[in-house]
Amino acid sequence: MLEYEKTAFWKFFSIYFGSVAILILAAGYFYFTEQEKILIKKEHFSMIEHIRKIKMNRHEAHTDGITHTVVYTQIPAFNINNFTIKENYFEAFIPYSWDSGYYRVRKNKDTFYKLLFDIKIKIILMQAVLLLLFASISYLLSWRALRPMQEAINKLDKFSKDLIHDLNTPVTSILLNTKILERTIEESKALTRIKTSANEIGELHHNLTILLQEDTFVIQNENVFEIVEDVVNTQKGICEDIRFIVEHSYLEEKVNKDALKQILTNIVSNSCKYNKKDGIVKIYAKKSSLYIADTGIGIEQPEAVFERKYKEHKSGYGIGLDIVKRLCDAMEIEISLSSQKERGTLVVLKFKNYM
Repeated sequence: MLEYEKTAFWKFFSIYFGSVAILILAAGYFYFTEQEKILIKKEHFSMIEHIRKIKMNRHEAHTDGITHTVVYTQIPAFNINNFTIKENYFEAFIPYSWDSGYYRVRKNKDTFYKLLFDIKIKIILMQAVLLLLFASISYLLSWRALRPMQEAINKLDKFSKDLIHDLNTPVTSILLNTKILERTIEESKALTRIKTSANEIGELHHNLTILLQEDTFVIQNENVFEIVEDVVNTQKGICEDIRFIVEHSYLEEKVNKDALKQILTNIVSNSCKYNKKDGIVKIYAKKSSLYIADTGIGIEQPEAVFERKYKEHKSGYGIGLDIVKRLCDAMEIEISLSSQKERGTLVVLKFKNYM
């Protein structure tokens, strides 16, 4: 499952399951409070029943923590249903005789707490079972909700791959014929523009080809500086006025070789393209991070360079660094960029630590 599919799946799951979980927990809470009220009423009734049996001379062997005493006191506005809940016991006053006096009945809360605890455990267990059940249902519903999106994405992905594959032939033909024209006719502005545009199309084609393979990336240990050396050697032939400094060090990381090569090609190509005359591109490593620094013209909005179609120059299509960011995300490489106008740009690739 790709990253955007995981995000969509967990959003669906959170909405389905979260809504049901809130209802289950709220229902459990209200059920518990209602059962607590019923238990309190039962405690009151048991105290009244205790006195009733005493009045009928039906003494009980087990009083369940109930005690009583006869008190002669005045209770203003006496109510037969009087009942109070103290910290450790329940208390009620029941008339002793028609003339005067009251039974002061007390019952400790031990039995009440035990029954209340049993109810609480039953509710928690029932809620746990219901949450597990609805979590499974939400999981299945999330998969079903995600399926139409996956089918649409798969169709678009297949179409894109077919289109990119079919573009390979005309792109290659244009590039080859441009080289032939360079040998047979004099250099002109029109030929230069054709050559530049053909190279840009070829570069774009290669970028898209690598990008469309992100769902089938094979991640394995690679020597990063072998890939760096390959990219630098290619760029040396294109940018002869740029001086490359590669400080080799041990850096073996889990990556897809083709994807990392394309990332470095795009970054180093930009470092050369927007560098000053006789500029420098320096590549070095610290711990699990690779640094690409240049002495170029800098970037006005470094925070926006990874946005789709953002570009500061007329040349290019503004998707090179967007593709770099997506390839980095696919391999869980953290990429950051800082820049100062007329002083240069620094790109940092921080590889995930698998150790």
